[in-house]
Amino acid sequence: MTTTGSRYTPYTFFDGTRRRLAIAAACAALAFGATATGAFAADAPYPTKPVKFLTNFPAGGPIDILARALGDALQKDLKQPFIVDNRPGAGGNIGADFVAKAPADGYTVLMGIDSTFTINPHLYASMPFAAKDLKPLMIFSSSGLAFGVAQGVKAKTLPEFIAQAKAEPATFSSAGNGSPGHIAAEIFASETGAKITHVPYKGNAPAVLALMGDEVQAGILATPGLLPQIQAGKLRALAVTGKQRSPLLPQVPTVGELGLKGLEFEVLYLAMVPAATPEPVMQTLRGSLQKALALPEIKSRLSSLDMVPLGETGGAASEHLAASQARYGRIVKATGMTVD
Repeated sequence: MTTTGSRYTPYTFFDGTRRRLAIAAACAALAFGATATGAFAADAPYPTKPVKFLTNFPAGGPIDILARALGDALQKDLKQPFIVDNRPGAGGNIGADFVAKAPADGYTVLMGIDSTFTINPHLYASMPFAAKDLKPLMIFSSSGLAFGVAQGVKAKTLPEFIAQAKAEPATFSSAGNGSPGHIAAEIFASETGAKITHVPYKGNAPAVLALMGDEVQAGILATPGLLPQIQAGKLRALAVTGKQRSPLLPQVPTVGELGLKGLEFEVLYLAMVPAATPEPVMQTLRGSLQKALALPEIKSRLSSLDMVPLGETGGAASEHLAASQARYGRIVKATGMTVD
């Protein structure tokens, strides 16, 4: 029997049903595939793609050199590229903020120094990220600072330089506002009565270049950056800020030997990740970094940079940073240190 006006003939009904069944089957297959893919991705060992080591200071500085050496080692161990990306500015705040807002998946790791977290919060009226946004992965190493002067400076010893700076203000370069060189210069002025003018640059390497070019007279800068120029005779070192003399500059006295123990200072070189980064991912990165620090070539690199290996993680790293932050908070308050 034919029903006039009806568009559902036995043929068209069957055809439509077959089409709907086919669509349903395809959807089920896609859903299964997506589930299977998701399960595979969840079970896939980290890392499955390139990892970015973001440094918050310019290329050529100590942390950049260290990040590249460690990146090469991790690339060999974890079989994925580790790419160094430099994003300097605002005492390291710009790069740190970028990482704080990155996905917490282990593919963006901050390679920096402690001052961004231990000095800047006391110095800047507002920070672009909160302390809770990042957590330490590891403190790799530490180094002291060297008190370097340009060749044009007449003073041959630190006491001579102090006398000179009391009579006429001395210009000091640093790696930027809030950097170790900035706070060290302020401590120096506070402890000795010397008059200083702080000149911030965008990183340790530019600060060293300014000193070499006689743009400034002095700089209390990370030893790894100053060391090659001191050894080449292009700059002079008047003191080092470590508790012991540097094995690479054994003829240079410590600030403690010269009666300035308040100027003893260390820089911490570290990695931070977004706070929500999964623990298994952090374990993979920490394990590979520990293996890297044990490699002869990395030990040699640290030694050539006058760095002491630490490898601190977890509570030890957090406590070390907290102690430094408390100390620098007292110094910033006592010296009246400001952002230039």
